[in-house]
Amino acid sequence: MSEMTFPLPDVGEGLTEAEIVTWHVAAGDTVELNQVICEIETAKSLVELPSPFTGEVTELLAEVGQTVPVGEPILKVAVNDGVEAPSPAAPVIPAAPAAVREDFAHASADIANSIQKDDEGGAVLVGYGTAGAVQSRRRSGGEPLLGGSGSTGPRSL
Repeated sequence: MSEMTFPLPDVGEGLTEAEIVTWHVAAGDTVELNQVICEIETAKSLVELPSPFTGEVTELLAEVGQTVPVGEPILKVAVNDGVEAPSPAAPVIPAAPAAVREDFAHASADIANSIQKDDEGGAVLVGYGTAGAVQSRRRSGGEPLLGGSGSTGPRSL
């Protein structure tokens, strides 16, 4: 068995730290790959962190309420030597919490419902309306807007 350390991953662009809100595991617990091990709170959201390893938790390196910089170890897990562990440089991207997935689904549905159909059956975004075709910038009869002799070629001044 070897002991692997799990550093706090960068869970959002530009975030440099997070606060440990809740541990879902304790020293001596057995964890599975992608099992939620803790919840962290960043400046942007509350995120559940999954375990990058399968094994036995040997030590929690951060306490509830502690603010931890990204990259600092937060957990140690004893893993079987035959189990391939991810490289420490590889970021661990947590799954979105259920509340975030639900909000995204509602937002997508709202956007889909906000698209109206015009008389010809094409989709029109809200705010653009279906008030008819764009008016031509040419006068009727094909005469140029700037007037002139009716010639459509270049004019000398």
